[in-house]
Amino acid sequence: MTESSTALERLIAEADIRQLVARYAVATDQRDLDALVALFVPDVQVGRDASGVPVTGRSALRENLAHQLGAVGVTILHVGTHQIDLHSPDEATGHVYCRAEVQDGDRWIHQSIRYDDRYGRVDGCWLFIGRHHQLFYGAEVGTNPLTLPPADWPSNHHGWGTLPESDSTWQTFQSQRNNDPAKDQRP
Repeated sequence: MTESSTALERLIAEADIRQLVARYAVATDQRDLDALVALFVPDVQVGRDASGVPVTGRSALRENLAHQLGAVGVTILHVGTHQIDLHSPDEATGHVYCRAEVQDGDRWIHQSIRYDDRYGRVDGCWLFIGRHHQLFYGAEVGTNPLTLPPADWPSNHHGWGTLPESDSTWQTFQSQRNNDPAKDQRP
């Protein structure tokens, strides 16, 4: 393998990993759980059960994410700084900085986050092996944008817009959540 082909492969891997991270943010904000779990390796470890046995797999991840995302309202993830370290042609780690806006009941929260990631290439496709969410801070914003009148874009740029409610995956997520009798029993 030549030095230029190795450099090109490294650049392609880094671009693919950056797209992976961007797809995570968009799928999260749209509540597209199918797209979100497809970004992880099939045997992703989600946690441990009461006896300490690892809980793995995309269906366990889907359930976990549905619970986590069901606990908040609108989210807007702004991905920024992204450091990627390639360890081999199929393994990498990275740190991703993210500015998040989160609806928490009647409150609107800004968060600064760093994700500590592990990536693996499976069948030529970069996927998350794991993500560790690290919080710098979260703080309530003075004006909650959810209390604004409709923006009616483009005639008025101030106010609440049409996203995420106009995304079909958001609508499906909310519909399923509203029809889940166990949702009121969750912490």
